[in-house]
Amino acid sequence: MAKKTSTVKIGIFIFLGLSILVVGIFLVGDKDALFSSTFTVKTYFKDIQGLRSGSTVRLSGIDVGSVESVEIMNDTSGRVEVVMSIVEDVKQFIRTDTKAAIETEGLVGNKVVVLKIGSASADQVRAGGIIQSKEPIGFAQVIEETQGIMQYTKEITKDLSEIVNRVNRGEGSIGKLLVDEDLYNDATRLTKRADESLQEITKEIKGLTVLFDNLGKGVESVVNNVNMVINDLDTIIAGVKEGKGALGSLLTDGTELDSSFANVIQNIEKTTYDARLAASRLAENMEALKHNWLFKSYFEERGYWDKAEYEDEIEGKMNELNEKIKMLDERIETL
Repeated sequence: MAKKTSTVKIGIFIFLGLSILVVGIFLVGDKDALFSSTFTVKTYFKDIQGLRSGSTVRLSGIDVGSVESVEIMNDTSGRVEVVMSIVEDVKQFIRTDTKAAIETEGLVGNKVVVLKIGSASADQVRAGGIIQSKEPIGFAQVIEETQGIMQYTKEITKDLSEIVNRVNRGEGSIGKLLVDEDLYNDATRLTKRADESLQEITKEIKGLTVLFDNLGKGVESVVNNVNMVINDLDTIIAGVKEGKGALGSLLTDGTELDSSFANVIQNIEKTTYDARLAASRLAENMEALKHNWLFKSYFEERGYWDKAEYEDEIEGKMNELNEKIKMLDERIETL
């Protein structure tokens, strides 16, 4: 009997010892860095999503502490105060702009607090100080937003289905164009005629381009002729000054000479005016065609979209011709 009592006592002693050991293991497991120097910081969340005392606190993926306490604030905000115990070794990385976020760990769903390292320009957080928080996105919120997106997608699909059905029934402009064969054929013929007209107009534009080239050559020819007249007049003037040849008799009776030169000047001025007028009108027409939607691409391919090279060339030649006419007038006055 005494032996049996002794065995029971030993069993009870072993059971109590094992119970104390298990409880101690759990207590130690909830206290990270039990024998390390720590400091506390606080943060606030509207929803901690099951975060509890003893949850891990991580910084850059490293366990640096644990949640010391979780309490609801005694005010109307309804926020939850989370106090964290963090090892002193990482205190230099915990700044006033450090942010704390609650994340889910693995498939089990354990909650951990993840800290984002603050910037070097911010001040270090003092013991018992407060850091910023980032509200977690709850699974229920994701489901709610997803349902809203799905509902919106269903409405869009329904609207598209209605549009396709209306088109198939021949309703609306697009439906009539696709279903009505007569309207489709008319549109095809209209497109073909427009293409033919565009080809004809393109040929006309090419003809105008040739005409413009010829106009430039004509002005250049007039300039050359005026140069020849000026050279001849220079020769005549030189001979008159030296008293050579039969020019002396012309000087005694210059009426016929003045009349001849006056006719030359008049003809040159008329030719210049006609050339200038034709160049101006043609330049205006070409500029209007360049801005017409039917011929815009043609001029772009030809390189005429900016001010036409022909216009610059004609303008330069006309200016040169005017200078030559002035020189010719001076020679005639000299005579």
